[in-house]
Amino acid sequence: MGLLIKNANIINQGKIFKADILVEGEFIKTIAKVSSIDENVHEVIDATGKYLLPGIIDAHVHFREPGLTHKGDIEEGSRAAVAGGVTSFMDMPNVNPQTTTLKLLEDKFTTASKKSLANYSFYLGATNSNIEEIKKADPKKVCGIKLFMGSSTGNMLVDKEEQLSEIFAYSPILVAAHCEDTAIIIRNTKKYKEIYGEDIPVEFHPAIRSEQACYNSTELAIKLAKKFNTRLHILHLTTAIETKLFENVSRKNKKITAEVCIHHLWFNDNVYKEKGNLARWNPAIKTETDRLTLIEALKDGRIDVVSTDHAPHTIEEKTGVYTKSASGGPSIQHSLILMLELVKRGEISLEQLVDKMCHAPADLYNIEKRGYIKEGYYADLCLVSKKEWTVKKDNILYKCGWAPFEGTTFSNTVETTIINGNIVYNKNSFNTQKKGKQLVFNR
Repeated sequence: MGLLIKNANIINQGKIFKADILVEGEFIKTIAKVSSIDENVHEVIDATGKYLLPGIIDAHVHFREPGLTHKGDIEEGSRAAVAGGVTSFMDMPNVNPQTTTLKLLEDKFTTASKKSLANYSFYLGATNSNIEEIKKADPKKVCGIKLFMGSSTGNMLVDKEEQLSEIFAYSPILVAAHCEDTAIIIRNTKKYKEIYGEDIPVEFHPAIRSEQACYNSTELAIKLAKKFNTRLHILHLTTAIETKLFENVSRKNKKITAEVCIHHLWFNDNVYKEKGNLARWNPAIKTETDRLTLIEALKDGRIDVVSTDHAPHTIEEKTGVYTKSASGGPSIQHSLILMLELVKRGEISLEQLVDKMCHAPADLYNIEKRGYIKEGYYADLCLVSKKEWTVKKDNILYKCGWAPFEGTTFSNTVETTIINGNIVYNKNSFNTQKKGKQLVFNR
């Protein structure tokens, strides 16, 4: 006995078409013309007038577990994810203790199997001294190696050429790099501290974590990847000049790919006046020219993936003097509806949205049977209705209690999220009995 979704406007593989979908067990069994599926099912969803998308795959989140769970955790993060139509996530290693050994990585998989409503995988963090752990990472199980080529916490900043070369030479899987040049950031910070002391006005954040800091580090990562033939993925591009480093070629032929995050597509540097430190991310939000160029690069194929860099902090951690306030913010509940707003503005198409948030992450990470609406694939699906709502305190699901989009009215609502054939979220209600599955990679 299965689940039948009727009269859906399906967005998949560059097309929008009306069809019915039969789900049996964890998988999509049949995609057929409306009213042509004649089978006994235990549940029917009437999707008339609604869009049905493949579940969003967010390849860049910080769910803060273990060790930082006062501001976020896997259960809470996955709950916000499924409410936003995200069916799979890949979580970063800068937690406490940092996920820089295979044992600690396995501990996170065990935690997620018990807590996560969404499907999951985790990055292994690179350091200056854990190359042997990196070499042993299982390509079928581990989504990637996270490399901080810029300012970070603890020992996860890798800025020595010998160690960088080792990582690029020997990593058995995709290297996902945060690229900002530490020396430039330190020099810029010193300059502004000499003028303002510790309480530097936040509008100088993009001058401190500057265009040049981003470009120099990204250029170095690409140079090393080409030298060692490494599969490289550059995280959260922010500048127009960086987009020139990437090629518009078929994803199947790419060894070097790039990501942009939703806040860099939504905001420009005017946001600092409105939101202050709440608008601080690393890398920094930059100019309107940068924002528009990132959108064009996304559309023409130089940028491949849209993610969130969901990174919750408490209000207390975000406020205060510049040099002591945290960078990052929560966003996974709002990523799809924000991108749909860009569709409404005419800045991107529905087909491009699905390609960059669903198909591309599945392709670039080689995820098994996810990211598409296809017969035989896992039934990871998201149903969206045209219904306005405004982000308010009482509908924010983040443990940290705030969102950078608070007060924004969006034109669409995530109505239902289906994961592995199970309705996990429906009209503000959660099915917490069903847990997500560990992602498998065909490498």
